[in-house]
Amino acid sequence: MKKLYIDIGGTHLRSELVVGSELVEEIVSSQTQGLLSYIDHMVLQHPNIDFIGISYAGQVHKGRILSAPNIKVDETNLKEVILSRHGIQLEIDNDLNCAVMAEAQYWQSSSIATLYVGTGIGAAVINEGRLVRGSQNLSFEIGHIPYRTAPFLCGCGRNNCIELFASGSGMGKWLQYYGSEQCINLEQFKNSNIEHERLIATEFKTSLLYAAGTLITLANPEFLVLGGGIVEKNLDLVDYLKEYLPLYALAPSLKTLHVELSQLKNAPLLGAKLLEKMHYE
Repeated sequence: MKKLYIDIGGTHLRSELVVGSELVEEIVSSQTQGLLSYIDHMVLQHPNIDFIGISYAGQVHKGRILSAPNIKVDETNLKEVILSRHGIQLEIDNDLNCAVMAEAQYWQSSSIATLYVGTGIGAAVINEGRLVRGSQNLSFEIGHIPYRTAPFLCGCGRNNCIELFASGSGMGKWLQYYGSEQCINLEQFKNSNIEHERLIATEFKTSLLYAAGTLITLANPEFLVLGGGIVEKNLDLVDYLKEYLPLYALAPSLKTLHVELSQLKNAPLLGAKLLEKMHYE
């Protein structure tokens, strides 16, 4: 039988089709490709898929997409539609929930938080071996905590989310605000001779510290694992957080904390592979 695993974020949709011992990988743009249409295409091209697991960079609950600030949505009730249309079992969860499950397995920890920074910024927490979800699977939406007012809106519709400062999409909006067509490059911005680029870099690092300190203070994890495209391209951010977190987090919460860089190639996609076991074992 065949299994399809998908990780969809604000920039890319990555998929793995597992057919026995064979693996078929694909990357497409999530800005132009709807998730439902992509699944319809894959089911047509590869008959006999019996399970689909999806890691989704948005708010989801019981198979339904509640909101997706950075992704094109062509169907909200995805689980029900795929079951009725194709007879395929599908599980979809927030990408950071998937990531933290994979990270917990890797670090062998029952008390762990993830903080990933890419197009957006997100977090998830496992406490005493159980994923902290909240009543609608919306726990630890760190990117949308109030931070500072910006002169433009977040994808969620508000203008004071921390994602407007500590994310790729946020940096892009600040560049547009300053009238710049420069590509996002945090490393370059840090030492730029252009004032607004240095300001964007400084604001990014400060807001990331605020997000990490808030997460640690609220969740009190044993591990804080950092990941996402921007962190992977700016590895100095890990040491930066380790140095300055005492100014932003509750001191007792730092005593036994391990701050680590993710060692997994794609933790959200690995977590999507755990969804079948979680729900059907």
